[in-house]
Amino acid sequence: MKKINFFLSILMLCALFACKESGNNDGKALNKNEPAETSKVREIWTKEKANSWYDEQPWLVGANFNPSTAINQLEMWQAETFDPETIDKELGWAEDIGMNTMRVYLHDLLHKNDAEGLYKRMDKFLEIADNHNMKILFVLFDSCWDPFPKAGEQRDPKPHVHNSGWVQSPGQEVLQDSSQYGRLEKYVKETVGEFKNDDRVLGWDIWNEPDNMTGPSYEDVEIPNKVDLVMPLLEKAFSWARSVNPSQPLTSGVWIGDWSNPDNMEPIHKMQLEQSDIITFHNYNKPEDFEKNIKELQRYGKPILCTEYMARPNGSTFEGFLPIAKEYRVGMYNWGFVDGKTQTKYPWDSWTKTYTAEPDVWFHEVFHTDGRPYKESEVELIKKLTEEANAVNSK
Repeated sequence: MKKINFFLSILMLCALFACKESGNNDGKALNKNEPAETSKVREIWTKEKANSWYDEQPWLVGANFNPSTAINQLEMWQAETFDPETIDKELGWAEDIGMNTMRVYLHDLLHKNDAEGLYKRMDKFLEIADNHNMKILFVLFDSCWDPFPKAGEQRDPKPHVHNSGWVQSPGQEVLQDSSQYGRLEKYVKETVGEFKNDDRVLGWDIWNEPDNMTGPSYEDVEIPNKVDLVMPLLEKAFSWARSVNPSQPLTSGVWIGDWSNPDNMEPIHKMQLEQSDIITFHNYNKPEDFEKNIKELQRYGKPILCTEYMARPNGSTFEGFLPIAKEYRVGMYNWGFVDGKTQTKYPWDSWTKTYTAEPDVWFHEVFHTDGRPYKESEVELIKKLTEEANAVNSK
């Protein structure tokens, strides 16, 4: 009887220990079908956390980067056209004028077709960027330009047309097919997860201009309910990215509308800003409008980056914007860097107006393809202001 009681006691202790372990799993999944570490998913950064992160950064100045040999984000990253030599050369020009960061677009089809290869090429790109002392802000989705992306060989540029081959991510067909959202979730979680602790990655821009209806370029084929489909997917994408607990900030920049009063803002803009760890916005207007936007967005109490600007004929210039940004310590990414297959030296109206030669004033871009500055005074200004700001910040 004593032996039976002894073994019963052992069995009870084992059962009690097993129950305790299942009730205290330290965030690990209870079964293989549940996501691991659910209890460790981080929250949206507080103002204190965001500003602590920003205090560790230099004054961030760079460009939206696509090598001159690629017409769009697919051609930049696909194995057949990935061009590390050109990337290295052009990032070297950026380093020489004081730039220390680049905003770079990815695409969901890259992950669908070759996730492992994509990550190898991203790692190579980050290695090159790091050699030039640059951190990268990656963009996961984009609502601008062609709604019908196709992987593989990309078309040739249309002569004299701005961004004639840029493509949306996800494309219109996927956006309307919720059965493919699981694939998009996998793309976000695996891509952010792969680099979530990589110091070479500055942050993750979840969705570029999510409510952009493409204007005259593709308005005839855009679906009228596009924003209604994008908005809940954008919110999910923030959640997917946050679920892997990245060390870098998440954001999505507002680009249009009145942001002066949150009560009057469009729901998608309000959601973008509330979900973002740091605040980002675009401005292609005049310096006074740029400064007005900064003051409006300061109410969030978080670091501010302007992730698109610089359209010379509009009044959005390096000379007009950079001194203001330096004063407010707003990070800056102009659109375009080296004249190439995107042809963004031509203005937006090249979709509706015929150009037969390059415009008298370039719309975007900083360098000719051979490395000559478009305007020497611009590159000298960028170099001067970044040196001044970052000399102070390093003390």
